Amino acid sequence: MKLKQLEGLLGSLQQFENPKIELEQYPTGPHIASRLLYTAENSFGDVSDKVVADFGCGCGTLGLAAGLLGAEHVIGFDIDAESIEIASLNADELELDMDFVQCDIRNLRLSDQAIDTVVMNPPFGTRKKGADMDFLAMALKVASGAVYSLHKTTTRD
Repeated sequence: MKLKQLEGLLGSLQQFENPKIELEQYPTGPHIASRLLYTAENSFGDVSDKVVADFGCGCGTLGLAAGLLGAEHVIGFDIDAESIEIASLNADELELDMDFVQCDIRNLRLSDQAIDTVVMNPPFGTRKKGADMDFLAMALKVASGAVYSLHKTTTRD
């Protein structure tokens, strides 16, 4: 799939109508999402034929991009049921098979599930300092291959 085609498909996804500030919900734009996943696949081979997890999946943008790029299996994880509902509708709209798990990522327990690649746009930690680090720690724990994560420079410390 070409980059512009991927960006166009991601641009058609339904987003949050009323983002929950306390969860630091914000949409992942199609421009950055398409480039992140396109690079992960075309430069590093970390998407197609891989099991990909989208931590804090929100509306599903990153995970759905992985599905569009040929991931073997995609699982979206989010604490918010409304986000998972939107992501599920987006998956249906794109005719992609994606599983969803409602959970707090800090309490994630994976028994037999092997995850090759984790993609995420975690809470930046502007409301709860270090929230992004909780996501990173879990991603590094479960990914057997690679972790791709978006962060805000002002929360670097």
